[in-house]
Amino acid sequence: MDVRFWGTRGSLPASVTTKHIRQKVHRALEIAVERGLGPDMDIEAFMDQTLPFWVKGTYGTNTPCIEIREGRERLICDAGSGIRDLGNHLLRNGKGSPPREFHILLSHPHWDHIHGFPFFVPTLIEGTRITIYGCHDGLKEAFTRQHSAPFFPLDFHDLRAKIEFVRLETDRAYDIAGFQVMATAQHHPGKSYGYRIERNGKAIVYSTDSEHKFEGSIETLSPVSFFKGADLLIFDAQYTLADAWTVKEDWGHSNNVVGVEFAKEAGVKHLCLFHQEPVSDDEKLDKILADTRKLASLFEGDSPLEVTVAWDGLTLKL
Repeated sequence: MDVRFWGTRGSLPASVTTKHIRQKVHRALEIAVERGLGPDMDIEAFMDQTLPFWVKGTYGTNTPCIEIREGRERLICDAGSGIRDLGNHLLRNGKGSPPREFHILLSHPHWDHIHGFPFFVPTLIEGTRITIYGCHDGLKEAFTRQHSAPFFPLDFHDLRAKIEFVRLETDRAYDIAGFQVMATAQHHPGKSYGYRIERNGKAIVYSTDSEHKFEGSIETLSPVSFFKGADLLIFDAQYTLADAWTVKEDWGHSNNVVGVEFAKEAGVKHLCLFHQEPVSDDEKLDKILADTRKLASLFEGDSPLEVTVAWDGLTLKL
C-alpha cells in the first residue's frame, strides 16, 4: 500500500507568511556561509544534504486528507482542504481517463475535515461515483449544508457526480474497495472515529481528533488493542503534553508523548504524527520530530519505533 498525505494540519489551514519565508532564506544563507558554499559547489546537493527540512521545505498548510492506494484501488481519509490538491493531481495525471470511483472515510464532520469537498473537482464530472462512509448521523446534511447559500454558490444537488452516504457501525469489519476497514469510537467533542485499514497482511490505523484519558494503566486502554501490531499509526499530536493536560484539556486532541507510549505498548512499527497545530511553524515541527525520536529511543525493545511528522506531499510505502 502507498499512503500519501495531502493535508496534515488541524483545526484550520496554516498560513505561510513573508516572515516565515524570510526566516528560511536567512537560515539558508547562514548555513551557506558557515559551510563556505562557493560558485563551483553543487547547489542542489547542498540543499538536499545540508539544509534541515524546515529550511528547504515545509510541513504544509492543508487540513486533513490522506490517500491510501494499492494498484487502481484507493481509500481517502477525510475531506479537508488537502482533497482539493488530490483531485487536481488525479485530473492532471489521469492521461484523459481519471478515476471515476472514490471511497471516503470520514472521521467526523467538523469543518476542517469536510471543507475541502466543495473544491474536489471530481464532484463536477458526470459519471463519477463518490461514496462517503462514517459513523455519525446526519453526514449528508452536513455536506449539503456547506454546499448551500449563503455558504457556497453551488448547491449540493447540482453536483454532477453520484454521491452516496453509508453509515458504518463500530467494531465491525467492512470490505471497502478491497480494503478491510473497522471503525472505533474516540474521545472528541461531537465524537470522532478512528479507522483500522488492512490489506495483504499490512495494517494502517488512522486515529485523528482523539483525546486520551489515563484513568488506569496504558496497557488496559482500548486504543492499545485497536493499534496492536499496526505497520503505520497516523496519530493526532496537535498539542504539547503540557497543553493537552492543562489549558486545552477536553479540546479533543492528543500529543506526541502519548503517541509514543501507545505505539510502543501496541507494537506499532511506524508512528506518524498528524493534525499539526496551525500556529506551529516548520522549525517548531522539526524540533517536535527530533524530540519525539529521542523519546522513542529511550524505550526498551527489540524493534525500534520509526517516527515521522506528516507533511503535505509525504508518501509512505508499506
